[in-house]
Amino acid sequence: MQNKSITAPELIIEKWLNTNDDITLKSLKGNVIVVYAFQMLCPGCVENSIPQARKVDTVFKEMGVKVLGLHTVFEHHEAMSEVSLKAFLHEYKISFPVGIDMPSNTHNMPIPQTMSLYGMAGTPTLLLIDRKGMLRKHKMGHEDDLILGAELMSLVDEC
Repeated sequence: MQNKSITAPELIIEKWLNTNDDITLKSLKGNVIVVYAFQMLCPGCVENSIPQARKVDTVFKEMGVKVLGLHTVFEHHEAMSEVSLKAFLHEYKISFPVGIDMPSNTHNMPIPQTMSLYGMAGTPTLLLIDRKGMLRKHKMGHEDDLILGAELMSLVDEC
Protein backbone atom coordinates (compact mmCIF):
# COMPACT_ATOMS: atom_id res chain seq x y z
CA MET A 1 0.00 0.00 0.00
CA GLN A 2 1.28 3.44 -0.84
CA ASN A 3 1.72 5.56 2.25
CA LYS A 4 0.79 9.16 1.77
CA SER A 5 1.56 11.84 4.29
CA ILE A 6 -1.20 14.21 3.31
CA THR A 7 -4.63 14.74 4.73
CA ALA A 8 -7.20 13.72 2.12
CA PRO A 9 -8.71 16.87 0.61
CA GLU A 10 -12.49 17.25 1.00
CA LEU A 11 -14.57 15.97 -1.88
CA ILE A 12 -16.24 18.79 -3.81
CA ILE A 13 -19.74 17.45 -4.36
CA GLU A 14 -22.60 19.02 -6.29
CA LYS A 15 -25.19 16.60 -4.90
CA TRP A 16 -25.29 13.31 -2.95
CA LEU A 17 -27.48 10.41 -4.07
CA ASN A 18 -28.53 7.38 -1.99
CA THR A 19 -28.37 9.43 1.21
CA ASN A 20 -30.11 12.32 2.89
CA ASP A 21 -26.88 13.35 4.61
CA ASP A 22 -24.45 15.98 3.39
CA ILE A 23 -21.39 13.75 3.63
CA THR A 24 -17.92 15.12 4.23
CA LEU A 25 -14.67 13.30 4.86
CA LYS A 26 -14.47 15.18 8.15
CA SER A 27 -17.87 13.78 9.20
CA LEU A 28 -16.62 10.24 8.45
CA LYS A 29 -13.34 10.61 10.36
CA GLY A 30 -12.77 7.55 12.53
CA ASN A 31 -13.83 5.26 9.69
CA VAL A 32 -11.79 3.79 6.86
CA ILE A 33 -13.11 5.39 3.67
CA VAL A 34 -13.00 3.84 0.21
CA VAL A 35 -13.83 6.22 -2.63
CA TYR A 36 -14.55 4.78 -6.06
CA ALA A 37 -14.34 7.49 -8.73
CA PHE A 38 -16.27 6.31 -11.78
CA GLN A 39 -18.27 7.24 -14.85
CA MET A 40 -21.31 5.21 -15.77
CA LEU A 41 -20.09 4.95 -19.39
CA CYS A 42 -16.65 3.67 -18.36
CA PRO A 43 -16.34 -0.05 -19.21
CA GLY A 44 -13.68 -0.71 -16.53
CA CYS A 45 -15.89 0.94 -13.94
CA VAL A 46 -18.98 -1.05 -14.87
CA GLU A 47 -17.19 -4.39 -15.27
CA ASN A 48 -14.77 -4.21 -12.34
CA SER A 49 -14.94 -1.28 -9.93
CA ILE A 50 -18.70 -1.05 -9.36
CA PRO A 51 -19.04 -4.79 -8.56
CA GLN A 52 -15.99 -4.54 -6.29
CA ALA A 53 -17.42 -1.47 -4.52
CA ARG A 54 -20.67 -3.34 -3.83
CA LYS A 55 -18.69 -6.30 -2.40
CA VAL A 56 -16.50 -4.05 -0.23
CA ASP A 57 -19.61 -2.28 1.07
CA THR A 58 -21.24 -5.60 1.97
CA VAL A 59 -18.20 -7.33 3.48
CA PHE A 60 -16.54 -4.44 5.35
CA LYS A 61 -19.49 -2.26 6.40
CA GLU A 62 -19.63 -3.71 9.93
CA MET A 63 -15.87 -3.12 10.37
CA GLY A 64 -16.06 0.66 10.12
CA VAL A 65 -15.41 0.91 6.38
CA LYS A 66 -17.47 3.46 4.47
CA VAL A 67 -17.78 3.15 0.70
CA LEU A 68 -18.45 6.28 -1.32
CA GLY A 69 -18.97 6.60 -5.04
CA LEU A 70 -17.77 9.67 -6.89
CA HIS A 71 -19.39 10.15 -10.27
CA THR A 72 -16.84 12.31 -12.02
CA VAL A 73 -17.79 13.22 -15.57
CA PHE A 74 -15.01 14.41 -17.86
CA GLU A 75 -16.49 13.29 -21.20
CA HIS A 76 -19.91 12.61 -22.75
CA HIS A 77 -21.41 15.23 -20.42
CA GLU A 78 -24.80 15.31 -22.17
CA ALA A 79 -25.37 11.58 -21.68
CA MET A 80 -24.48 11.50 -17.98
CA SER A 81 -27.16 13.56 -16.32
CA GLU A 82 -28.42 13.13 -12.77
CA VAL A 83 -31.52 11.37 -14.11
CA SER A 84 -29.36 8.87 -16.01
CA LEU A 85 -27.15 8.35 -12.95
CA LYS A 86 -30.17 7.63 -10.73
CA ALA A 87 -31.34 4.99 -13.21
CA PHE A 88 -27.80 3.54 -13.34
CA LEU A 89 -27.62 3.30 -9.54
CA HIS A 90 -30.97 1.53 -9.46
CA GLU A 91 -30.13 -0.92 -12.26
CA TYR A 92 -26.71 -1.81 -10.82
CA LYS A 93 -28.12 -2.08 -7.26
CA ILE A 94 -25.75 0.53 -5.87
CA SER A 95 -26.94 1.46 -2.38
CA PHE A 96 -23.90 3.26 -0.93
CA PRO A 97 -23.76 7.07 -1.17
CA VAL A 98 -22.68 8.49 -4.52
CA GLY A 99 -21.58 12.09 -4.90
CA ILE A 100 -21.79 13.94 -8.18
CA ASP A 101 -18.44 15.67 -8.64
CA MET A 102 -18.81 19.45 -8.95
CA PRO A 103 -18.33 20.45 -12.58
CA SER A 104 -15.38 22.61 -13.50
CA ASN A 105 -15.90 26.30 -12.95
CA THR A 106 -14.01 27.15 -16.13
CA HIS A 107 -15.26 26.63 -19.67
CA ASN A 108 -11.93 25.62 -21.16
CA MET A 109 -11.31 22.73 -18.72
CA PRO A 110 -13.90 19.93 -18.61
CA ILE A 111 -12.30 18.18 -15.61
CA PRO A 112 -14.60 18.19 -12.53
CA GLN A 113 -13.32 19.83 -9.35
CA THR A 114 -12.65 16.79 -7.13
CA MET A 115 -11.04 14.93 -10.01
CA SER A 116 -8.77 17.93 -10.58
CA LEU A 117 -8.05 18.44 -6.87
CA TYR A 118 -6.87 14.83 -6.50
CA GLY A 119 -4.98 14.82 -9.81
CA MET A 120 -6.99 11.89 -11.15
CA ALA A 121 -5.99 10.84 -14.65
CA GLY A 122 -9.27 9.05 -15.41
CA THR A 123 -11.65 6.42 -14.19
CA PRO A 124 -11.83 4.13 -12.41
CA THR A 125 -9.77 5.63 -9.62
CA LEU A 126 -9.59 4.21 -6.09
CA LEU A 127 -8.86 6.29 -2.99
CA LEU A 128 -8.21 4.77 0.44
CA ILE A 129 -8.40 7.09 3.43
CA ASP A 130 -7.46 5.91 6.91
CA ARG A 131 -9.31 6.56 10.18
CA LYS A 132 -7.28 9.73 10.78
CA GLY A 133 -8.24 11.19 7.39
CA MET A 134 -4.91 10.53 5.70
CA LEU A 135 -4.86 9.56 2.04
CA ARG A 136 -3.19 6.15 1.99
CA LYS A 137 -3.74 5.04 -1.60
CA HIS A 138 -4.54 6.76 -4.88
CA LYS A 139 -4.69 4.36 -7.79
CA MET A 140 -6.05 4.66 -11.28
CA GLY A 141 -7.41 1.43 -12.68
CA HIS A 142 -8.85 -1.62 -11.06
CA GLU A 143 -7.24 -3.03 -7.91
CA ASP A 144 -7.14 -6.78 -7.40
CA ASP A 145 -9.73 -7.95 -4.82
CA LEU A 146 -7.16 -9.80 -2.69
CA ILE A 147 -4.78 -6.85 -2.57
CA LEU A 148 -7.59 -4.45 -1.70
CA GLY A 149 -8.97 -6.79 0.96
CA ALA A 150 -5.56 -7.08 2.60
CA GLU A 151 -5.05 -3.31 2.51
CA LEU A 152 -8.49 -2.70 3.99
CA MET A 153 -7.88 -5.15 6.83
CA SER A 154 -4.56 -3.45 7.54
CA LEU A 155 -6.31 -0.08 7.77
CA VAL A 156 -9.17 -1.52 9.85
CA ASP A 157 -6.66 -2.99 12.33
CA GLU A 158 -4.72 0.28 12.74
CA CYS A 159 -5.51 2.15 15.94
